[in-house]
Amino acid sequence: MRMMETIGKVTLSRWHPMLEGASWKLAVPLMAAGLADRTQGRTEPIVVFDELGAGNGMLIAVSESAEASAPFHPHSKPLDAYNSAILDSINL
Repeated sequence: MRMMETIGKVTLSRWHPMLEGASWKLAVPLMAAGLADRTQGRTEPIVVFDELGAGNGMLIAVSESAEASAPFHPHSKPLDAYNSAILDSINL
């Protein structure tokens, strides 16, 4: 699980029917320096499946790879990244 900051949303014209009812966010993974100061310690942005309704600039916890589809067991969804939590604060 990685901590990320949302920086935008993604609009799709077509999607898999199993992914109905949620939104897609563009999020930047934060390295240790980015957790303390969000202006640095950023890496390349990724697209995240979001059912929790995170807004721009919010900190989120993201599950990736096989863990991204684990909340939907026994049904599988074609996901690479899933927003599992909206974070109020991080204490280092």
